[in-house]
Amino acid sequence: MEKTPKMSSRNLDFYYGDFHALHSISLELYEKQVTALIGPSGCGKSTFLRCLNRMNDLIPISRVEGEVLLDNEDIYDPGVDVVSLRRKVGMVFQKPNPFPKTIFENVAYGLRVTGNKDGAFISRRVEESLHHAALWDEVKDRLHQSALGLSGGQQQRLCIARALAVEPEVVLMDEPASALDPIATQKIEELIHQLKKNYTIIIVTHNMQQAARVSDVTAFFYMGKLIEVNDTETLFTRPKYRQTEDYITGRFG
Repeated sequence: MEKTPKMSSRNLDFYYGDFHALHSISLELYEKQVTALIGPSGCGKSTFLRCLNRMNDLIPISRVEGEVLLDNEDIYDPGVDVVSLRRKVGMVFQKPNPFPKTIFENVAYGLRVTGNKDGAFISRRVEESLHHAALWDEVKDRLHQSALGLSGGQQQRLCIARALAVEPEVVLMDEPASALDPIATQKIEELIHQLKKNYTIIIVTHNMQQAARVSDVTAFFYMGKLIEVNDTETLFTRPKYRQTEDYITGRFG
């Protein structure tokens, strides 16, 4: 039986003004798997990631052609509510970006924005989300202190908890560990392994060892094109294309 992808792009082209940033990208992203997007800087991997929850809509001169499907529905359909889309497809950015609020209020933020006023429910979701982000034991006695007092690695796990609090189905991560030290990076990677039991995860990383460690599937982008996609072990050991091989062996990029 063929698995149905959780998300997919079909012939997706993306433009910043006159610049053609993505060329006809067709990629299937499966449920409860980690898909890593790799490739040199400026190859389109972060642009593609941002197309998956319409973050690029915030750029006035951008336009999209083609389709991006979530559960077989086109997220670029004019009738789609972007706020509700971003609740289903959460995002964690490269640099931790906690709000200047308490740890508790950072995680509760998305619930409050969507109009939830049930204090008991919010408290429960905050605790569950911090558990899921492997942060609860470190912060449970400091929930009402500023999130800005946390270390960089803790701040990034807090941002993951904030994304999880609204119960997304897909979590996008744009180089989530690139600003962190090796120990904090290891915690984020362990966390990704845990999270894929419940979420579909798409991660952009410039670190190929990280892609090899955390992902089930890897997609290699080069100059705005998707060159090759395969299960991670095959792509790293037996790439089909010379460009992929040159990149993963460090000949360029």
